[in-house]
Amino acid sequence: MFNLIRRDFIIQKRQLLLYLLLILFFVIVGRQDSVFIFLLASLIMPVNMIAYDEKPETNILLNSMPYTRFEIIASRFLGTIVFIILSIGVTSVLLYVFNRPFSIADIAISSSLALLLLSFYLPMTYIMKPGYSSPFALVSFLVLAGIVPPIVSYLGERLTSVTDFLLGLSMPILYTSALLLGIVIYTASWGITTFIYRRKAF
Repeated sequence: MFNLIRRDFIIQKRQLLLYLLLILFFVIVGRQDSVFIFLLASLIMPVNMIAYDEKPETNILLNSMPYTRFEIIASRFLGTIVFIILSIGVTSVLLYVFNRPFSIADIAISSSLALLLLSFYLPMTYIMKPGYSSPFALVSFLVLAGIVPPIVSYLGERLTSVTDFLLGLSMPILYTSALLLGIVIYTASWGITTFIYRRKAF
């Protein structure tokens, strides 16, 4: 199974410089806050790897290898976590080098959001027709980036009791809870995706 994760790195090794340059662009030129930069960095490699693996011939090849379908999906979900950790590490170094402010809270928020988005995206890639996952990911990311902040702001103004409760929590508890919630949803998505993939014909 770990050989499958290693395979994902080998396949993308030629694109690593492109990923690095893209992150570097947002660090130097972009006006976005560090949460957005961390989130973008966390999503690039998993989404690109999924786009590669959705090709029918790739899945036929994977299923002809001595791995169960459970192991194939496990390598996808574990590999995604590895990609996120590495991306956050590289982005943290770049932000530090170029004197862009960031905090542990930014990392916790972006990691939680990445896990949440990928929890919905990964099962969908095995339901949608091949070739549709990358456009779906791009459109979804742009839509969410546009509508989530106003929705959160609106709910914060209307649901004052919930807002007061959340503001009453200490920052470590709040961010740890968000990260744990992301992990729980991600684990549930893992199980759902495994169920879908075991019944998928190639």
